[in-house]
Amino acid sequence: MDFGTGTTTGTGRTALVVGATGIAGSALVDNLAAGGWSVLALSRNPGAERPGVRWLSADLTSAESLTTVLGPENPSHVFFTAWSRRDTEEENITVNAGMVRDLLAALRGKDVAHVALMTGLKHYLGPFEAYAAGEMADTPFHEEEPRLPVRNFYYAQEDELWAAAADQGFTWSVHRAHTVIGHAVGNAMNMGLTLAAQATLCRENGEPFVFPGSETQWNGLTDMTEAGVLAEHMIWAATTPKAANEAFNIVNGDVFRWRWMWPKLAAYFGVEWEGFEGKPRTLEQSMAGRQNQWRELAGRYNLSEPELDRLASWWHTDGDLGRNIEVVTDMGKSRDAGFTGYRRTLDAFTALFDRYRAEKLIP
Repeated sequence: MDFGTGTTTGTGRTALVVGATGIAGSALVDNLAAGGWSVLALSRNPGAERPGVRWLSADLTSAESLTTVLGPENPSHVFFTAWSRRDTEEENITVNAGMVRDLLAALRGKDVAHVALMTGLKHYLGPFEAYAAGEMADTPFHEEEPRLPVRNFYYAQEDELWAAAADQGFTWSVHRAHTVIGHAVGNAMNMGLTLAAQATLCRENGEPFVFPGSETQWNGLTDMTEAGVLAEHMIWAATTPKAANEAFNIVNGDVFRWRWMWPKLAAYFGVEWEGFEGKPRTLEQSMAGRQNQWRELAGRYNLSEPELDRLASWWHTDGDLGRNIEVVTDMGKSRDAGFTGYRRTLDAFTALFDRYRAEKLIP
């Protein structure tokens, strides 16, 4: 089923963006359309109509749905950014590897030149069920580290990608991002929008903006991935012969400590702050039961999204900020191959907050 139409005479390339309304997918659609690509934006529900973008709706867990929707299409490049969270890692493997396999099978026989797959640092840290629990490589993480001896849906997705590439003849790239911050609403893992919602509620209630995580995260070095630089990285790898058939880490390029960052985020929102004090003070606990308050606040400020659970993913931010290990990522492989994209993480946060305000997601 199609939503809207759009054509462009720019690059002569057609990109299929899978998960086009998510954090990474939205940024890819923006970057590709601005760069003159024809964009096929695949998601369960359509986004806003715009020149050069045509929306496709399919159930990624249904091979039949994918075959029907993609049958008439002939993308030159595929950018896969979608995932479906399940209760166990075995279910994650079955569903998420299956989505990659079935989507690429639906494109068999077409003129696909390159497929870029977004994964993440759970490649090095382990899946949710064994997250940062076993023996891991030293930080900063490098792409050549061997896989951990544990089942992981990222590994299964890579295996499906490689098998399809060998069968169908396209080149591939894998993009391992750290915590991704971006614009999308309704995403299960959006720290930027989660912290904006937390700070807004704290300001409205006269409460301090409390760091919810561990002492290690408060004091240690970390990094992050802004969705725009991730999109630039995926497009670069898809169009650069030297980057073909490689896995890359992708982060902003700077490092910071939350004890430095947290006061600056608090200052943006005009709230008092508290750092780590004795033990983590999780958002799932401190922000529980705030749905009605957000609806009232949304009505008072005429906000565009009255449902708090579409803005804030407390559990995910608790997980990232609650880790008891340092997580820093090496970007040397991308730099050697010619990628020069960079973001200053503080600026990425404040630019996002400005956009959230402009689009009436926060007051």
